[in-house]
Amino acid sequence: MAGAASVLEDGSTLSRIDRGLNRFEAVLALLSGFAVFSLMVLAVISVGGRNFFNHPLPGYIDYITQIMPLIAFMGMAYMQRVGGHIRMDILIGVLRGRTLWAVEWLGVFITLLVCLLLAWGSWLHFLRSFDFAQPLWSSDSTMDIGLPTWPSKLLAPVAFIVMSLRLVVQLWAYGRATLLGLDRPVAAPMIESAAEQAAREASHVSGADQT
Repeated sequence: MAGAASVLEDGSTLSRIDRGLNRFEAVLALLSGFAVFSLMVLAVISVGGRNFFNHPLPGYIDYITQIMPLIAFMGMAYMQRVGGHIRMDILIGVLRGRTLWAVEWLGVFITLLVCLLLAWGSWLHFLRSFDFAQPLWSSDSTMDIGLPTWPSKLLAPVAFIVMSLRLVVQLWAYGRATLLGLDRPVAAPMIESAAEQAAREASHVSGADQT
């Protein structure tokens, strides 16, 4: 299952790298949020134009297809950092200590291999649509209003590369925890139970009330 997670921080090199990468991931996630908002705005414009002026937004479907990669890919690394992706915790939930961190390391390693393959494949897909000799540097375009497709196709390899960097950081974190036998490693999501989430949220609220 997916669950909320906390990420511990300290003054170590690993934690500094984690926080630096997280700032970039947060920017990408914010762009993804703006993309969702822009789809809502485009829908209002298109539906309003059709109903009131009998003239929907030209290229509405083209805009959607170009924006979708922002929504689908840009938040991946951020969600990986906070443990927001879907997890199957039936087995992982009963493991503790070095065994848990070793299994987490193996899962992250397999995910990293998949992401690297996806980054390579999506980069080749981008190259097939990019051509300096063509107008707007594009060898293909959308069907309705002729938007170049290479900008949206470039988003996928960029997102998978950022995701791969996040996975490398987590490999470092889980590997360090396995070797040193740490209880709560930094730069790795500590999945919280419902009770732990409630207690943390209550402490935030009580702290806000006191201030």
